[in-house]
Amino acid sequence: MKRLLSIPFFLLLFFVQVYGQEHAIFIEAQLNDEKDIVRIKERIVFTNNSDSTLTEVYLHNWANGYRSKKSPLSKRLIEDYDKSLYFAKSRDRGYTDINNLTVDFEVVSFLELEDDQTDVVKILLNKPLHPKKSIEISVTYDIKVPNASFTGYGRTRTGYHLRYWYLVPAVFKDKQWKIMSNLNMDDLLTNVTDYEVRLTLPKYYYLSSNLYEYKTPKGAYNEYLLVGKNKTDVLLSIDTQNNFKSFKTTDINIVTDLHKKTINQQLSTDILNRQLLFIKQYLGKYPHKEMFIDKITQSKNPIYGLNQLPRFIRPFPDVFEWDLTMLKAMSKKYIENTILLDRRKDYWLTDGLQTYLMMEYVSHYYPEIKLAGNVAKIWGFRGFNFSKLSFNDKYPFVYQFSARQFLDQSLTTRSDSLSNFNRKIVNKYKAGLGLRYLSDYIGDTIIKQSFQEFYLKNNLKHSTSDDFGKIVASKTPKDLTWFFGDYLNTDKDIDYTIKKAVEKNDSIYVTVKNKRNITAPVALYGVKDRKVKFKKWLEDIDSVKTVAIPKGDFDRVSLNFENSYPEFNSLDNWKKIGKNILNKPIRFKLFKDIDDPYYHQLYVQPQVKYNFYDGLLLGLKIHNKPILNRDLQFTITPLYGTKSTSLNGTFTTRYTQYFEDSKINRIIYSISGSNLHYTEDLSYNTFNQAVTMEFRRKSLRDVGTSFLQARLLNINRELVPGASRTDSDKYSIFKLRYLYNKPDIIRGFLYSVGTEIGSEYSKAIGEVRYRKLTAKNRQLDFRLYTGVFLTNKTDSDFFSFGLDRANDYLFELNYIGRSEDSGIFSQQFILAEGGFKSVLEERFANQFLVSFNSSIGLWRWLEFYNDVAFLKNRGDRVFFGYENGIRFNFINNIFEFYFPLYSNNGWEIGQSAYPSKIRFVLQLNPRAIFNFFRRGFL
Repeated sequence: MKRLLSIPFFLLLFFVQVYGQEHAIFIEAQLNDEKDIVRIKERIVFTNNSDSTLTEVYLHNWANGYRSKKSPLSKRLIEDYDKSLYFAKSRDRGYTDINNLTVDFEVVSFLELEDDQTDVVKILLNKPLHPKKSIEISVTYDIKVPNASFTGYGRTRTGYHLRYWYLVPAVFKDKQWKIMSNLNMDDLLTNVTDYEVRLTLPKYYYLSSNLYEYKTPKGAYNEYLLVGKNKTDVLLSIDTQNNFKSFKTTDINIVTDLHKKTINQQLSTDILNRQLLFIKQYLGKYPHKEMFIDKITQSKNPIYGLNQLPRFIRPFPDVFEWDLTMLKAMSKKYIENTILLDRRKDYWLTDGLQTYLMMEYVSHYYPEIKLAGNVAKIWGFRGFNFSKLSFNDKYPFVYQFSARQFLDQSLTTRSDSLSNFNRKIVNKYKAGLGLRYLSDYIGDTIIKQSFQEFYLKNNLKHSTSDDFGKIVASKTPKDLTWFFGDYLNTDKDIDYTIKKAVEKNDSIYVTVKNKRNITAPVALYGVKDRKVKFKKWLEDIDSVKTVAIPKGDFDRVSLNFENSYPEFNSLDNWKKIGKNILNKPIRFKLFKDIDDPYYHQLYVQPQVKYNFYDGLLLGLKIHNKPILNRDLQFTITPLYGTKSTSLNGTFTTRYTQYFEDSKINRIIYSISGSNLHYTEDLSYNTFNQAVTMEFRRKSLRDVGTSFLQARLLNINRELVPGASRTDSDKYSIFKLRYLYNKPDIIRGFLYSVGTEIGSEYSKAIGEVRYRKLTAKNRQLDFRLYTGVFLTNKTDSDFFSFGLDRANDYLFELNYIGRSEDSGIFSQQFILAEGGFKSVLEERFANQFLVSFNSSIGLWRWLEFYNDVAFLKNRGDRVFFGYENGIRFNFINNIFEFYFPLYSNNGWEIGQSAYPSKIRFVLQLNPRAIFNFFRRGFL
């Protein structure tokens, strides 16, 4: 960064400052880029600032977190459906080898913690360290730099990007060590430290860092002296390309590789100056003379919905996009380099402050920008309510998306226990909205003064969000226990509604109901033509309360009109004044949209489907499901079949009941029906009722699910003209099933048990699936299916268990040509019942079927499958079936091919018409595809 012209003077100044400081780190490091190893000699001056006597000291050794597949980092990535580190080759892993460690020049015992914390070193002191006393820890060690693909830090294609690369003491506070493992969350808590780093690099590398820099050429190498005071971290960018630019603002020098070619140096500097001044007004002066903002760190904290768009889609002006990207990166650096909170336990204030600054900045400088950007101006999109949302409306919108599915978590839940969606997005938004809530309720001047006082008192000091809470509470007479209590510490959601609004004399009496179990202030508005004419805060509404407000120039009353606070459901926040038969008229809209508070909306969407017998199914889907789901939903889809030349269709009605503080997450009650064709010129219709009880996961980071489902299915199949009706043409089936699924990326486990009861038969069914990736990244896939008839009075195989293809008499499986015995559609494979791919002599079982399916990975998506089965029919001996072949598992359960080799039929690969024996899996359901790719995030 800044180059020092007078190094002797600076060093003198530096050492004077160091010895007046409590913590200092001196590092001598040399890079061996042939082996990706950094050889380090490090001296640590550690001061015991507590009132406790210490007998041990802990060092964070996060570079060692890449060593093992059992490390906390590897386990964390596995939870996020990232197996890259777990299966990494040794040359791509990272580790630390400690050669020597002394304390005050005496050899001491030290050890790495157990497998669950291999990135922490424990030092056993020979002598107790008394309060306010210091020790000097000297250590020589090598670090093997990992591949940057795991976390963004490490060896890149053109160099190295290093963070958390050296040993650093843990913080001792409140009589305990704050020990943290590397979980790829960039949240290491450290002491404010003075640094001196001497780094030797080959000459062909450029160096950028967050420290002052002085370079001395020495032959084929450059020696760098890096110094910094009151720092919490050292970041190094070592690269063969010089990607960083420097921007000299009024107060500080900013070095970044986030610069944009379409924005010139002067405009970029002006924007950065504006951002710094804006943040300074809310907090105070930044204590450092430089700020290092790197693209890799920023990419881990992007502006969702803005930074992920492809380059060819540019709905926002370049200046706006770069301005907000830099503001978020800058505000994060500004806050985290000065406000020292334990962000693994106490993150809501720093996250909320950053989000609050983002909202205020956009409101001040870009009030006209819409959430959809320039797309909102395009004909065809302008009419959507979504296009009318301002950019800041995304915060309550995303919060509602999470809360209305009961996926939100409290703001005091440890960050490593949050789902990725909540940690990266929702909890940040909720925290920022909470600060905006306080600002609106107690006044923006008070909240701004509180920020400034907290920053002034705690700048570069360890503190907690409770310190901020005490400052805010001291500046207002209003009771804030609801905010610092339920709002922060629970996942209770605010949800009020207006029951009625009645005119009487010169007043309007508004009845407000609290629908949930948190009592918080609510804002009541008088609105006309979507403009605010009146506003009043209401307090202490724990059930139902009627308030009187004066008449005014408004014809509606609303709660939370300006989205000042996050609310569970804002659809029922409106009421017309007076007696109205229909509070909100009905309006039809093309395509799904967000709700409009002035209307009950029904959505009409074109639908295109396909099956072999109806051909293309063209129609309209009429439903009441906005972008944010509601509890009661219905869908009616009339369809016209181009091949069957008949009117078909489906309908579904479902109501979802959610539960809090219960082992039950939700219960779904549904009624559905359909009318389609099951073969040429013959249709079927279904009428089904179901109740599904879904159980709550242990945590939102648990990807498993379990449910109990009861269904009553009524099926009526059209007969061939002149045929006699049988029990397989019109029937009702009761089905009860329990399923548990844990789709872990390394070890997946699923089992289900259930029963079917019809008028002529009853069954018991069980299934177990186990999938494992071996140490060499080969997939092992096992499935056991057992089906037994408890009673069976049928005289056909219609309800029998299928070995190679289920009869699907309940019309649950997505067959394209369900009745085909030949042709391409007869080769479609859906793993059900016997799960065989070859068609054997015995295809059905009317007594029992036991089938074992296995698949073993050979190379990437190439696998070898092997199946065996026992099936029994009345009056026959048990039939033993077997088969094997090659499986091309491109996308599991979505796109696969099976090539049979050997079975009861002999060597199938050499038999005639072999192409007709090949089976394929093709999943066209968009929801199934979406659920596959979203794993590890929601």
